[in-house]
Amino acid sequence: MISSENVKAYVERMASGEPAPGGGAAGALQAALGAALVAMAARYTTGPEHADAAGRAAARAEELIPEALRLADADAEAFGALSEAYALPHDSEEQKAGRSRAIQEATVGAARPPRELIGVGAEVVGLARDLTGWCNPNVLSDVAAASEAARAAVTTAVVTLEINLRSLKDPAVREELRSEVGRAERAVQDAEELTGRIRERVRS
Repeated sequence: MISSENVKAYVERMASGEPAPGGGAAGALQAALGAALVAMAARYTTGPEHADAAGRAAARAEELIPEALRLADADAEAFGALSEAYALPHDSEEQKAGRSRAIQEATVGAARPPRELIGVGAEVVGLARDLTGWCNPNVLSDVAAASEAARAAVTTAVVTLEINLRSLKDPAVREELRSEVGRAERAVQDAEELTGRIRERVRS
């Protein structure tokens, strides 16, 4: 589990031949890094006029860090469950039907972590966007880094979600997940625009 490993060990395990942790877990780690940068940038913004806003931003960002790290482990666990479902025997018609049901259930489960990660990443982007309006100008590059980390997390999550979406047969579930794809695309666009605005500010 990511909560019990140092960064070096976790990255080395990701680079190994093990199937998990993989891309979904990497996206969750990126979201955690983005949230951490938001918290840091907020704490570098001093002055009584922004004290309350900075405190709220830092506190909320810190709450998102363990949530993102939890999703890294959840993604790996969901992948394991899906792999187990695909490994079920399918010689008889009864086994085929049972295996098909198990795969569908596991696919729905595998869609949960990236779906939640889209929400976490989108919130990190929102916090970064708010912070840009009043933060210490010396940490603008960190805010941009937070935005880009969150954008990478959301992009990773939406690709993972779309892979699961392709395999799902339930029309209601498919439609529900498609709405999450739209939310992810908006968050990615917001992050791109935010980074662009910050780059314009630091170049001027």
